[in-house]
Amino acid sequence: MFLTKLSVLATLLALASAQFSPNYKDGRNGMVHLFEWKWDDIAAECENFLGPYGFAGLQVSPVNENAVIGGRPWWERYQPISYKLTTRSGNEQQFASMVKRCNAVGVRTYVDVVFNHMSANGNSRGTAGSQADPGSKSFPAVPFSTLDFNPTCSITNYNDPKNIRNCELVGLRDLNQGNSWVRDKIVDFLNHLVDLGVAGFRVDAAKHMWPADLAVIYGRVKNLNTAHGFNAGAKPYIFQEVIDLGGEAISKSEYTGLGAVTEFRHSDSIGKVFRGKDQLRYLVNWGTAWGFAASDRSLVFVDNHDNQRGHGAGGADVLTYKVPKQYKMASAFMLAHPFGTPRVMSSFAFSDTDQGPPTSDGSNIASPRFNSDMSCNNGWVCEHRWRQIYNMVGFRNAAANAQLQNWWDNGKNQIAFSRGNRAFVAFNNDGYDLSSSLQTGLPAGTYCDVISGSKSGSSCTGKSVVVGSDGRANISIRQNEQDGVLAIHVNAKL
Repeated sequence: MFLTKLSVLATLLALASAQFSPNYKDGRNGMVHLFEWKWDDIAAECENFLGPYGFAGLQVSPVNENAVIGGRPWWERYQPISYKLTTRSGNEQQFASMVKRCNAVGVRTYVDVVFNHMSANGNSRGTAGSQADPGSKSFPAVPFSTLDFNPTCSITNYNDPKNIRNCELVGLRDLNQGNSWVRDKIVDFLNHLVDLGVAGFRVDAAKHMWPADLAVIYGRVKNLNTAHGFNAGAKPYIFQEVIDLGGEAISKSEYTGLGAVTEFRHSDSIGKVFRGKDQLRYLVNWGTAWGFAASDRSLVFVDNHDNQRGHGAGGADVLTYKVPKQYKMASAFMLAHPFGTPRVMSSFAFSDTDQGPPTSDGSNIASPRFNSDMSCNNGWVCEHRWRQIYNMVGFRNAAANAQLQNWWDNGKNQIAFSRGNRAFVAFNNDGYDLSSSLQTGLPAGTYCDVISGSKSGSSCTGKSVVVGSDGRANISIRQNEQDGVLAIHVNAKL
């Protein structure tokens, strides 16, 4: 019996083995999490900004009906009432239109899916008007009944995998993914999203579900919809929320055979480095040597919607928009380095960690407004619209598959490297100026530094860098400059 179970799991893992590609359009790389944006606003953002500036994809907040909670905290989106596609972000028709419009301009959509649990006791009214009784585990709009849930218990012991996976996370009613009816409803939900043209899923709370159950579910999800421009046979890209900083009973390695994982060690480590707790020179072996999962199994990020609020993992070392210079440097490094599949965070401003998105009336989400420099206002931060970040998405696209070469450091907190002969970046996190002749790997010519400015015709709105016939250039980053980064690439040649 044991051997049979192992062979079945091996087969299911093989079925899921194609789910490591993000299904990006050729020439594009990098996604952004448009946290709590409305579907109509995202569609316009794809057409007006994400598409033109080379973004490859976007992650959206949960799309299915959630509990309506007093004060409208952001986390109500993680308390499902049903799998109807109606939330404060919009209805199913608006979501379907958004996905279609974004695909049309080369920007793929990844849905944050929540199927570990349903809503907690007391949260019974949904955004689509459905009613539930979490106290008796009754969710008729699915429908789920008490037969579909694990016995009531609380997660109290993170050294016990059974407690973590079979009990309730902060009172949320814990679904039994080993139940065939539960699997059917989850698969129907995911397949409906595939039909609508999504490219993949972020699986919320994956650590709290058994890998063997997830293997069955993933193995039953349809191939991507070719009507939306995906290749025949392409599988959804799956990245699973598995918080693993080491020392716990559950390891991300239990999930990397099924899909990518959200690599929290990347967020924790990059925060420590650019806060000055580790030296930049140590980044020379950035990647699996730091304890990360393999590159194609790692969804990497500087911060996410949880840990920027102190939840999840990383604590005070996590960098957020509230420390902009270090945040831009860390984001630039993530986008310049070839490791992993990077995701940029796009936030709304908050002072209270429960605070929901900006609203027009206390309930309906307000649309972002844009300044003359393309940055956001009206309560939205929009890090993806910061020049130092969107221009580094262009840098990553220009670098393509070129390998990391020409590493240089000063033995402390000044580093530089090239991506083959296509792109070059330098960082200064020391308390004094960087001024050195460095090998850029680039062809001779004059290049626009895409951190301090942008290429505009044959000129640059920021600093220019002259590369000689030997590939070397005089690189200068003063310690008191607004940005501690300089970046040039072949598409920014003047």
